[in-house]
Amino acid sequence: MNFSYIILIPLIPLVVFLLLGIFNQRIKPAVSGYVGVLGLLTSTLLSFYTAYQYFFVYGKANGVYQTFVEKTVWMNFTETLAIDMGVLVDPISVMMLIVVSIVSLMVHIYSRGYMKGDDGYTKFFAFLSLFSFSMYGLVLATNLFQIYIFWELVGVSSYLLIGYYYTKPSAVSAAKKAFIVTRFADLGFLIGILIVGYYTGTYDFEMLNNPEGNAILNWASTSFMGLSVLTWALILIFIGGAGKSAMFPLHIWLPDAMEGPTPVSALIHAATMVVAGVFLVARLFPMYYFVENGFALNIVAYVGAFSALFAAIIAVTQTDIKRVLAFSTMSQLGYMMLALGVSGYDGHEGLGYMASMFHLFAHAMFKALLFLCAGSVIHAVHSNYLKDMGGLRKYMPITNITFLIAALAIAGVPPFAGFFSKDEILVAAFEHNKLIYFVGVFVAGLTAFYMFRIYFGIFWGKETKYEHKPHESPISMTFPLMVLALLSIVGGFIPFSKFVTADKAGFEAHLNYPLAAVAVGVGLLGIGLAWAFYKNENNLADKMVNFFGPFYKWTSDKFYFDEIYLFITKKILFNRVSAPIAKFDKKYVDGTMVGIGNKTVWTSEKIKSLQSGKVQDYAFAFIAGVVVLVLVFIYMWTN
Repeated sequence: MNFSYIILIPLIPLVVFLLLGIFNQRIKPAVSGYVGVLGLLTSTLLSFYTAYQYFFVYGKANGVYQTFVEKTVWMNFTETLAIDMGVLVDPISVMMLIVVSIVSLMVHIYSRGYMKGDDGYTKFFAFLSLFSFSMYGLVLATNLFQIYIFWELVGVSSYLLIGYYYTKPSAVSAAKKAFIVTRFADLGFLIGILIVGYYTGTYDFEMLNNPEGNAILNWASTSFMGLSVLTWALILIFIGGAGKSAMFPLHIWLPDAMEGPTPVSALIHAATMVVAGVFLVARLFPMYYFVENGFALNIVAYVGAFSALFAAIIAVTQTDIKRVLAFSTMSQLGYMMLALGVSGYDGHEGLGYMASMFHLFAHAMFKALLFLCAGSVIHAVHSNYLKDMGGLRKYMPITNITFLIAALAIAGVPPFAGFFSKDEILVAAFEHNKLIYFVGVFVAGLTAFYMFRIYFGIFWGKETKYEHKPHESPISMTFPLMVLALLSIVGGFIPFSKFVTADKAGFEAHLNYPLAAVAVGVGLLGIGLAWAFYKNENNLADKMVNFFGPFYKWTSDKFYFDEIYLFITKKILFNRVSAPIAKFDKKYVDGTMVGIGNKTVWTSEKIKSLQSGKVQDYAFAFIAGVVVLVLVFIYMWTN
């Protein structure tokens, strides 16, 4: 099967970006919206056609899904080490095409209503198209360097979209914060890539992911500080993924990134860019699993589990609904990472891998829906805070129902999509690591509680006296909500284990009813507590705040990690490290250069009189020189 046409999927958004960017001042805003939507619709249709052709027609041979690669050499370093550019088609890349296409298309449609009247309307759609191009290129990458190139393009797109309101200082600061934090993480990623290239002689995913291939076997035994060089490379690559997916302790940029327009939050910080880190680990999963008995994979599991718990605890106390959803995203990404970390490779042993990809797919739908619903609410009440909301179900029935569907899905209530994917994750954790399993169950309860806390706070509770009567959003905004709500309902019934697995062979997955009952019970308990605390006005929440005292304060202030980072950078790095270095540079390095310059000027001042321009001075100097030479000659001759 020839999949060369797939190159059109990323190229179409690139053309749209160039068109809208170059002719920004000439294209009418209404036209730019249609151009952006039409471009993404075309890429989406091609993505669905690719998925059909791959999963149902040409993709499987001898019971295993094949890998199709179309590539050309871009840079050639040695006989084996080269950087190629092309497209790689396999189960997870096709799955990611569908995720990026659906969410991006819904965000494009939604933005036509949400951004209406904005001065930078055309520019906004240009940035959205650039981001879509970057994500498509990332998920279709054939090698580590190609994925790194598009990885950085995604970072640039994120910077532009987070800082879209560039006249707003908080948005500018958030954009810089996201860019700088992820750059530190990407340094680890780049070093890991260079180590891989140096020792294996290849960046190609097909060669690196072959468990029997020489790329792994030849250098798995080379060690440094007790670990193989390959393990160190995988840990460094995971640092890059942890930065992009906002894993602890590189999570601090994600909550601030909510300063961008809400459609940006749905596109970048809920369903696409932030899952790039999970996708990266999944792309290199055979390496993570087979090297040193999965040592690096254990790190992935524990970092994911801790991040899931840490973010869920913070989400319980936040009052800005977008920040609640941001920490919820971090928590769910931790779920995906821990699922990869507890996964095997062959058949049902690879349940964690399948569950992680399943949850990535399902989460993209209901979390994008939650953000877009939040945007609809903010659009109506002009505030992000729960204190300014309440009783909106009467004014916004479509937003109310779709938000409820998304909340039930993320809480793991059957038969919504989140129930099936989360259940598989917990089963995989139970089979491989009981501690991580119990963390996962506790996080499931917290997730249900904080999600219904904001649901009841927005749509029930005490009705706020609104300055302007709230109203339902226009059809351009509610249509994407209904589509994503439908996918959040039916997405769980996709037999994911037959399509996306670690060994690409597929297997039959079954519900583990006892474990499912525990997870659902914990989720319902969380919903019940949220009902008691927030559905109607009462003082239970205030009593709990007083009960937890300082711990609640720490949690609401995100355990002061922003302050810790500021202390380290300003007080230690800037004042204790950078300042002395700057002083040394100014006093000694600059001082030496300035001294040399000053001495040169002084010397020139002293000797410039030798060039007077007078013939008699030059004649005198010449005759004096001749006399001196004659005297020296006579002296040497007589002695």
